[in-house]
Amino acid sequence: MLKQYTALSIVAPNAERIAKKIKTLEVRSWRPETLPLKDVVIVENQNFLLQDGDEEFGLAVALVDIETVHAWRVDEVDAACATYWAEGYLAWVICNIRPIDPPIQVIAKRKLYLLELDIG
Repeated sequence: MLKQYTALSIVAPNAERIAKKIKTLEVRSWRPETLPLKDVVIVENQNFLLQDGDEEFGLAVALVDIETVHAWRVDEVDAACATYWAEGYLAWVICNIRPIDPPIQVIAKRKLYLLELDIG
């Protein structure tokens, strides 16, 4: 049965790192309107989607919860699988990670968006 999920696109290989529970923080310049976010579909795509309306195909690789968001700290570079730290960004705390196996081809969009999927 199809169910509507909130989705978040993340450029490869970081979505796969979330599915493998290596990456536990997602760093963004913006904050979601409401928290916590439950059952967010993590979509891995190949390119940064920089303009409103940018889309491409991606793979739904995990279901996660985003419990809290806080100012990204310099000691959190490893948890974010980042190559450097920069001030002014927000760390989204990822928990309750449930890999989607096999991954499902879906559309990747900017920001948070809605997908209809038959999972779990």
